[in-house]
Amino acid sequence: MHYLIDESLSRVPDLVHGFGRKDFNEYDLQAFARERNLRPVLLDQIHSDVVHIIDDVPPVRPRGDALVTNVPGLLLVVKTADCLPLLLMDERLRVVAAIHAGWRGTRSRIVQKTVRAMKTRFGTNPADIVAAAGPCIGPACYEVGEDVRREFLSAEFPDDLFVPAGRPGKYFFDLEAANALQLRSAGVPPGPPAGLSACNHCDPDFHSYRRDHSPSDRMFSFIGLFSP
Repeated sequence: MHYLIDESLSRVPDLVHGFGRKDFNEYDLQAFARERNLRPVLLDQIHSDVVHIIDDVPPVRPRGDALVTNVPGLLLVVKTADCLPLLLMDERLRVVAAIHAGWRGTRSRIVQKTVRAMKTRFGTNPADIVAAAGPCIGPACYEVGEDVRREFLSAEFPDDLFVPAGRPGKYFFDLEAANALQLRSAGVPPGPPAGLSACNHCDPDFHSYRRDHSPSDRMFSFIGLFSP
């Protein structure tokens, strides 16, 4: 299969989702959507904390890094190549979200802001959300500088997300753990381990910007609702 699925999300009726490998490109995504009568919605991603509520396919790609909808037939899509893709599902009210979380969006708490948008617009109870994280750069490979560490500490993230890298002013950062903390802070219950947390920097089945230095190669993660 050209994409990974989360076991908890796969149990939800009338839901489609996946975390694409590098052999699942935009052409494949569009074909996947057409075969299922779904309309993809993609972002002009800017490493922000901007969340868009989507009621229809917009005429141009919205600038931001998270999408939320309760409209069947839309396929929310985010692209990554080291950053963390997150998919959220409120099964009770049938609301879905897709999030692109790089370090800047993480520092700005885009996950918490997405959960807040689901709650404000649709009445989602965070306790009803099922969350799945896809492959991203792992904590043994994600080296950052003192400037990034200070950004997170100033935003009241714990210092134990950073481990000295053995060089002055350099640290290894746990991107997935930082976003898991946001989910817990937002009231989203922890789920069973998904087994999807491959380090895309280490695994050649996934794109990695830091490894390959390609400005265009990205992986596609998606979530959408079918009409019941």
